[in-house]
Amino acid sequence: MNQIIFYDGVCVLCNGFVDFVMARDLERVFRFAPLQGETAKGTLPAEVSRNLTTVVLWSQGQTFLRSDAALMILQQLGGGYALARVLWIFPQFLRDLVYRLIASRRYHWFGKRDSCRLPTAEERSRFLD
Repeated sequence: MNQIIFYDGVCVLCNGFVDFVMARDLERVFRFAPLQGETAKGTLPAEVSRNLTTVVLWSQGQTFLRSDAALMILQQLGGGYALARVLWIFPQFLRDLVYRLIASRRYHWFGKRDSCRLPTAEERSRFLD
């Protein structure tokens, strides 16, 4: 089953998360697309695709945002990352509060690129426009 992780293409932290997932997604379950791209515009509701402060997981026609998306992604990576399921004990509003705090400061703390990342030739099959 293919799932799409939508991310802010100019965010250094977000791109780091994509690199992290790609290196651990041994079954190649995930594909990746920037929130600024055509796939996001054609797949996600407009209010979601314009929201560059969240990672989005699109899976089986459902859209998951913020901490829900991050936790679902980590769980699916398996191994020790599946332990992330323990974080579901915290209410969503608390998880998302922490998520929003980091998201609101991510450019300041981690930086911002001038343009979306270009995947390498090896990565290209996993990226959507």
